[in-house]
Amino acid sequence: MAKGPEKNTKNKALHTKLLNRKKAKIREEKKVQALRLKTLVAKMNEKKSSDESDAGK
Repeated sequence: MAKGPEKNTKNKALHTKLLNRKKAKIREEKKVQALRLKTLVAKMNEKKSSDESDAGK
């Protein structure tokens, strides 16, 4: 029985490796963006609370 052509596992492995690298990069960028947003929100909340305390004086 003929098996047919061999599967190209080398290219498939390289493609998977590239996709995993791309996904990891996107995941890292999302993490950095979330951290930036978190610090910005904290900074704005701090400023807002200090402004409110100044207005109460």
